[in-house]
Amino acid sequence: MSANDRIFLAYLDGMQSITILLPLTYHNGLSSSFILTSESFETPLEIKEKLDIEDYIKYVCSIPAKISFGKTYWIKDEYGGRSDLQIGAVIRTAQFDEEFYYQGSDLGVSFSNGETRFKLWAPTATQVKVKLQPPDSPYFEIIKMKRCDNGVWEAAVERDLEYFRYSFLVLINREWREAADPYAISATPNGEFGVIVRMDKTKLLRPDLPPFEHPVDAIIYETHIRDFTIHPQSGVINKGLYSGASEADTKGADGKPTGLSYLKELGITHIEFLPFHDFAGVDELDRSKEYNWGYNPVHFNVPDGSYCSDPQEPYSRIMELKQMIHEIHQHGLRVIMDAVYNHVFIRETSAFEKIVPGYFFRHNEYGMPSNGTGVGNDIASERLMARKFILDSVRFWLEEYQVDGLRFDLMGILDVETMNEVRALSDAIVPGSLLIGEGWDLNTPLPPEKKATIRNQSSLPGIGQFNDWFRDAIKGSTFNLYDKGFAMGNEHYYDAAKEVLTGSIGFRRKENALFSEPAQSVNYVEAHDNHTLWDKLLACFEGIDDCIKKKYHRLATSMVFLSQGIPFLHSGQEFFRTKNGIGNSYRSPDCINQLDWERKSENENNVQYISGIIQIRKFFECFRIRTAEEIRERTALMELPIPMIGFQFRLASENCEWDEILFLINPLQTMQQVKIPEGEWTVFADENRAGIEPLRIINSGFLTMEPLSLAVLGKKITP
Repeated sequence: MSANDRIFLAYLDGMQSITILLPLTYHNGLSSSFILTSESFETPLEIKEKLDIEDYIKYVCSIPAKISFGKTYWIKDEYGGRSDLQIGAVIRTAQFDEEFYYQGSDLGVSFSNGETRFKLWAPTATQVKVKLQPPDSPYFEIIKMKRCDNGVWEAAVERDLEYFRYSFLVLINREWREAADPYAISATPNGEFGVIVRMDKTKLLRPDLPPFEHPVDAIIYETHIRDFTIHPQSGVINKGLYSGASEADTKGADGKPTGLSYLKELGITHIEFLPFHDFAGVDELDRSKEYNWGYNPVHFNVPDGSYCSDPQEPYSRIMELKQMIHEIHQHGLRVIMDAVYNHVFIRETSAFEKIVPGYFFRHNEYGMPSNGTGVGNDIASERLMARKFILDSVRFWLEEYQVDGLRFDLMGILDVETMNEVRALSDAIVPGSLLIGEGWDLNTPLPPEKKATIRNQSSLPGIGQFNDWFRDAIKGSTFNLYDKGFAMGNEHYYDAAKEVLTGSIGFRRKENALFSEPAQSVNYVEAHDNHTLWDKLLACFEGIDDCIKKKYHRLATSMVFLSQGIPFLHSGQEFFRTKNGIGNSYRSPDCINQLDWERKSENENNVQYISGIIQIRKFFECFRIRTAEEIRERTALMELPIPMIGFQFRLASENCEWDEILFLINPLQTMQQVKIPEGEWTVFADENRAGIEPLRIINSGFLTMEPLSLAVLGKKITP
């Protein structure tokens, strides 16, 4: 640039609007005219507005002609000074979105007749090149790409480039940037470059799975691939890896099942894995040195290499993840992928920001990146190409990896329309796929009615939401470690407990409804976030015998499974998982996060109890009623002394020999006599045992309930 170049700043902020900032040190910031020029074009600008701002005079100008994106333009002032016209806020306008929306399904790398084709959406770039590096070679070649319609750049190489590393070189605002392909499907260790692979070489036939008719039939078990098997006594050979998570017939030191075989025996239906797309925080070449949950997304369509046997082999991560999911399917279980589409690890270094600066992220009223996620950036899902990326990515995981559902991290950052399109897409690809998310209302610059939050659940009928009302009512506030919930004997949560146990659909008063239908309520008292239930109990009941704390824990956990909605179990919760009091273990070592299989062995009786409760839920459909209307019709609240709760269910199945079910809860530390309806009642669950095998018969009209216990009783149809 010459001495007169970029003396001032000029930005394209609208399709026909330019903002110019003249410093006060330059002619006092004054110019009576400006001209827009390019190699073969020159036109005067009309000054619409002039403002004093700090050390500049700001000019808002209109453009009489249409700007051609992909060209370099200059602004000249009345003194002959000039500046290149930089791409500004125009990329966040509706007009930009409409003009450059690309509907094609071929972004990234594709193959055809021995040809390798590259496509990149980069509408604000003036030049784009693809950088290719052969495997095991330090040399690379640069290939120019051609600009096509809708801001897509394309290049075709008449060779099969399998195993080649690649990246894109993008010229924007006269600055070259190197970026990985947002649509990359494999990568070098730690994700520096994309790697070209052929997914047709990795196909696996999806096994037949047991029928899955409705979301409330799901029983979700949340775990982390490394946590699941890394413990020395897991009995797994390939500890901490994709292949380890799907090893069958593994046993602990006690000779009893661990790992995948254990989950099958426990009775769950879906395994939800914390993120396994490529993330920052663990060195893939030395994975034992670091730990991370995986909420630092880098490549959204690439499996993370820290869980595969050979991160340097481009197919290792792909095949081992596919084989893990395939083996889980062979066991009759389904897989939910924890998806983090709400943010990236570092905005400034992300492929999105390098390739189309400012487009993929939300900005506040001052033009600064918004931070509703708390990690420095929010994905602007409402923009057409950001929404398209999310939909393309969801399609990829459903079709290529055959996942059975997704859990959307911080879903409240995303918009309602995007999530409903995800629902429609998922239904078309995998009927019965399960979609759940965190509908927290976060401070992101999106109109409240457009956020995919719990408050907008009526606009998201096909998506389950983590029910924080259930969580806090049953166990106590997550954000006050010492607050005790209903399951810990706190009568203040008595009314809330009755509502959340019946699906949070406004059982007693419709105006109290959190959700329209029970399938929208994901019921839980523990997840990977925050303290485990056991650690909260240690804080709340310091000095009290562990036997009492275990009763509280068993009661709260059992209530998750006997409530209307979708039950969610954090791995190890069934055997009193502890993280030694650490409330945020996202990068704590294995000794904190590992699933302790010895602890499972020590608490086998509680594992068997929870497994029995799961059997009861599966056997008696009154614990998984499909609709809010049915819940109101078939459920009666029994008259019991406060804070005891009792529900009487009328069964609807013609194939069941049982007519009525009672579900009774005693959260008190004292024994209680409960009057039950007349008739012969069979006990299926009490303070010690649970399952679908009858425990005993009661004819007396009264049931003695032990402290901190629940009971499930059934009455047969009268001939």
